[in-house]
Amino acid sequence: MAKNSIIISRFGVESNQEMTLKKDAGILSPLLPETAARSSEGASVSGAVFNVSTSIIGAGIMSIPATLKVLGVIPAVLLILFIAYLSGVSSDFLLKFTHSSKSATYAGLMGESFGKTGSVVLQITVMVTTLGCLTIYLIIIGDVLSGSTSDGTLHMGILQELFGVQWWNSRAFALLFIVVFVMLPLVLLRRVESLRFTSALSVLLAVVFVVISSVMAISAFYKEITKTPKLLPDLAHQTSFLELFTAVPVIVTAFTFHFNVHPIGAELRKSSDMVSAVRISLVLCASIYIAVGFFGYLLFGDSTMSDVLANFDQEFSYLVGPLLNDTVRLSYALHLVLVFPLLNFSLRANIDELLFPKWPLLASHTARFISLTCFLLVFIYTAAIAIPNIWYFFQFLGSTTAVCVAFIFPGAIVLRDVHEISTRRDRILATVMIFLAVIASSIAISSNVMNLFRTN
Repeated sequence: MAKNSIIISRFGVESNQEMTLKKDAGILSPLLPETAARSSEGASVSGAVFNVSTSIIGAGIMSIPATLKVLGVIPAVLLILFIAYLSGVSSDFLLKFTHSSKSATYAGLMGESFGKTGSVVLQITVMVTTLGCLTIYLIIIGDVLSGSTSDGTLHMGILQELFGVQWWNSRAFALLFIVVFVMLPLVLLRRVESLRFTSALSVLLAVVFVVISSVMAISAFYKEITKTPKLLPDLAHQTSFLELFTAVPVIVTAFTFHFNVHPIGAELRKSSDMVSAVRISLVLCASIYIAVGFFGYLLFGDSTMSDVLANFDQEFSYLVGPLLNDTVRLSYALHLVLVFPLLNFSLRANIDELLFPKWPLLASHTARFISLTCFLLVFIYTAAIAIPNIWYFFQFLGSTTAVCVAFIFPGAIVLRDVHEISTRRDRILATVMIFLAVIASSIAISSNVMNLFRTN
């Protein structure tokens, strides 16, 4: 424990030995010596809550109403609560084993349990997950600003509705402007705690989205414009029973935040604060997901699209009004802009840890920090221009990398138990977690493959 205390210390100016220990352990949120003294009191719990909540409430919220359309209200709500509970359990596993290990990162824990291979597999999995999510964020922002095509229907973006189709409000140009002038300054920040204010604003914007969509749905319901949502899945019109499982990966992806547990927790004074921050965040985010899912599905019914933001366009202006349409879409697009740097933090740190394990800390090496940051932005921007549909992207991430990061890897660490601290309850929960994750993931992948061949 003495070594671990040195590794995660954030008090005072650090010695060269302490910096070396951090690099060896793979700390994902390193502090420069000149900034360490200023953070001697540790990050705030409220800041941790906002950062964890922002890690959770990303693009996944936009696909939640579509899961209610597939599953029905009751099964979908129960699934959200169940996955939120499992996400909390797996996060507790990571924190518990971190306190008893010499490592202070997720990759370090995997390395202790499964060697170098385990560490590298975790890093690659986190990179795929975060890179996919960041690409999805830009796709949705592009849909809001410059429109999208869904089910053969063109949905106009806000810029096109206001100014017509112009060269400067095309998808490529609008996203380029956002990336260069808004996102770049945010991703150049070198500490997680520096993002606490943008995270707080992003959570507030998500709440604004919930409030507005709820008011619109209730108003439309009382005007008898909408239909009563299905409480249970409509198996009579379902192509296959297995298609119900395609909604599971979407919820799993929406609750995958585990790659940010260590970067955020490392800047807190007490480890118990991180446990509290995660639990508060999960309750908050589950509530937001349920509200968005229910009221979004209530508002649009069977017309609910895989990205519900696409429903808020001129086609539905008679239902909710053009001003509220634009307000809802803009508020959530701005939310994703503010979420982007938090996930980019973990993506960048994992890539650096994998490619440059013996180099100086990334935050202290300006040239490497800036070049890696710019390369990632260019790659994500290019991917967002090329990929058209987020529903399939969510299903892929949720049934492969996200389920590994959120459930399979934490469960495997518990069962491996290199520190011999797992209780019987821990082992039972870990076994159930891995079993359910593998079964649901396998069925979802099989169903997606069959749908793909059926479509082609």
